[in-house]
Amino acid sequence: MNERLTLRVLGEIMDWSDSKATKEFRWLRLVSRMKYDGYQDYLAGARFIESLVAWIQQFPTPDDRATAYAFVRKQLVYIGPSEMRRLVELFYPDKVQRTLLRSVAETCGIPPYRVWASTEATAHYERLLRQTLFIGLSDGARLDLFRRANTGVISNEQVVVATHIDEEKWEELLKKLRCAHGQAPDAGFKLVYLIDDFVATGTTFIRKHSESGAWKGKLAKFHKAISPDSPFEEDFRICVHHYIALHDAVDKLEQKHAQALEELGPAKWFPNVHFSFGTILPEHLPIDKSADVEARTFVDVAHRYYDPDVENEHTSEGGTDMRLGFGRCAVPLILEHNTPNNSVSLLWAETSGTGDGAHRMRPLFRRRHRHS
Repeated sequence: MNERLTLRVLGEIMDWSDSKATKEFRWLRLVSRMKYDGYQDYLAGARFIESLVAWIQQFPTPDDRATAYAFVRKQLVYIGPSEMRRLVELFYPDKVQRTLLRSVAETCGIPPYRVWASTEATAHYERLLRQTLFIGLSDGARLDLFRRANTGVISNEQVVVATHIDEEKWEELLKKLRCAHGQAPDAGFKLVYLIDDFVATGTTFIRKHSESGAWKGKLAKFHKAISPDSPFEEDFRICVHHYIALHDAVDKLEQKHAQALEELGPAKWFPNVHFSFGTILPEHLPIDKSADVEARTFVDVAHRYYDPDVENEHTSEGGTDMRLGFGRCAVPLILEHNTPNNSVSLLWAETSGTGDGAHRMRPLFRRRHRHS
């Protein structure tokens, strides 16, 4: 379907006047080409405006269609390739370098701004940088961009694309570390960065199983993946970095880690974990917390147009249904490479609507699921 025809169909569906349609078409053409058409999980040949027309048609009443369109027009938050690239590029100078400088300054007994003026401190910084390991927790870690942004600063032997590392890989990483300039024959890693794109509830990263009481999640998996012959020095630190975080996630991660450490003890858990974030989204972003009347109106729409078929054993970890997304996060958030399941489900869910009283949900931004 060509763009002109698609827009004409949308204007008829929305019952816009000529002046209103002209204004909205101008805006839609702009945001489609500048942002939304680049969404990576659109099917081949599909574009935003076509998806919007199909999405709007799932709402039978004019009022609900107007509410849905206003939600997309004013509330939607889309983080595109340029924004993600910038967050990746800022990670090293804004987070890693500052952490290393503080550590070196403390060891040498000087202020951080004096590190580069001292030959001894500079050499210590270079050793500590080489003893830092970067591990991606998912494709969203964008380690390919991270490598390119720090060519000549970070060695390829410091970057690992998966948390499950076998003993042979650990041995290879240690061998190359100990052969690096200035490193001791028995050197180990002192700092490990675990990197991911987005955190909302923190459940995927760290959680306690409701029935067994065991600690689960990516941090627990990484703890199990460490070789018995530890590749780390005794006082090593874990730094967890997410490029994007919901406001509530910051405290949730700290609290869950503290609870796990208290229950398991330092012998069975990481005693020294630090969390950092590229950007923290506003506290009022969830639509059920928004002061905007149109945002709160869409909450009612999200509750009425729903199919329980989107729920499964994995979504049950959120403790509620998926009307407002996993963990009831209620965010109008789209990431250019995928839509988080924490976002309002009407944005991404696709169902048949065959259940009793179920609504057939059509996605505006089709989500790629990690679990079948």
